[in-house]
Amino acid sequence: MTVASSPVRRQLPLGRDFGKLWTAAAFSNLADGVGRTAVPLIATTLTRDPVAIAAVGALAFVPWLFFGLPAGMIVDRFDRRRVMASANVLRGAVAVALAALTAAGHLELWHLLVATVVFGIGETLFDNATNAVIPSLVGRPGLDRANSRIQAAQITIDSFVAQPIAGVLFAISLVLPLWVGSIGYLVPIALALMLPVSAAYALRGSRSAEAEFATDEVAAPGERLPASDPQRVSTKDAALYLWRHRYLRALVVFTSILGGAFAFAQAPTILYFLETQGVAPAAIGFVTAGIGAGALLGSLVAPALVRRFGRGAVMLVANLGAGVCLALVGIAPEVVSAIVAYAGMAFAVSLWNVPWGALRQMIIPGDIFGRVLGIIRSLTWGLFPIATMLGGLVARVDLRLPYVIAAVVTIIAALAAARLLLAASRVSANEE
Repeated sequence: MTVASSPVRRQLPLGRDFGKLWTAAAFSNLADGVGRTAVPLIATTLTRDPVAIAAVGALAFVPWLFFGLPAGMIVDRFDRRRVMASANVLRGAVAVALAALTAAGHLELWHLLVATVVFGIGETLFDNATNAVIPSLVGRPGLDRANSRIQAAQITIDSFVAQPIAGVLFAISLVLPLWVGSIGYLVPIALALMLPVSAAYALRGSRSAEAEFATDEVAAPGERLPASDPQRVSTKDAALYLWRHRYLRALVVFTSILGGAFAFAQAPTILYFLETQGVAPAAIGFVTAGIGAGALLGSLVAPALVRRFGRGAVMLVANLGAGVCLALVGIAPEVVSAIVAYAGMAFAVSLWNVPWGALRQMIIPGDIFGRVLGIIRSLTWGLFPIATMLGGLVARVDLRLPYVIAAVVTIIAALAAARLLLAASRVSANEE
């Protein structure tokens, strides 16, 4: 009877409440995708300096460096549904302000730079809260599937809907993508507030940080944390938890290196396709749609590959594949091969993101998840602005060069961390 019932359990739907979260994330991604395409394109009408264009992309990650931990504290201590809604109110207001400045003809580059930072602050809150809510809605058995669907929605909306539309709207009028983006932030506000009370805070029944220290064999022995109450667990405790969890700490270091390499490579992407590959501005969205096809496929097949080959093997192969594809982008002779190679890299990155996201949710206790994730993203995404600016500087020499350099770093790092990545299968099995 156990064998017969197992497949049924695996096929259980993720539920209506997850559907609300998924829809909220989808609409937010619609607005994000429109802005992600429109803002750099608008910036190219103000300057053609690769470093200035890279600065727009770099500033999107600055909030993760300075606001990632405070965002985690907010997510752990306050109603996560209200945090998600407030984040979208903030982003929607900024989109409206940008649209008004553009329509009035008063838009300057510094407006885009400031708005990008504010968008990033909203993203730290919304994404952190979304990640923290998922375990309370689907439980551990559904984590890979839930993360896969959230990421698939993000990629589908971003690449196949938002960015192509943004490119066309940009060709018609500079202001249209900004108005559309501001509207996209409205729906998630209502949906976030409709989530159940269980999504508001960490589940009291989930394993506490104290239990984690007591039972996790990959965490170093040390001081235990207070009881499972977000109001009693300090940020210092959350930082100590990450520091003493040797395996999680090592993966964060690895992810920081890889994330920095990807950010370095992607700094000149808009100019690479506009100037090196000769793509028209109105067609940029369709180029990113082709790239998004690879990312979407990676997110969809990731759960099945994890079940078939194991979490560790998938994470290792994904990073090696990303490095190879980065090199192919750098040497691509024309636009079609460049898009195919870039799509391959996007496939590999998605293949990594799904099991890595689920692994974090399995390991980190719910009562400190927001703060630990905030610390992780401050350490990893906090390097992105520096890496992006360095990529922009290197792109002044040759727009292809950042991809080649990033490819070398990615492959070497993945090979050096092979044992660490393969161990993910054992660690996740221990957490089930």
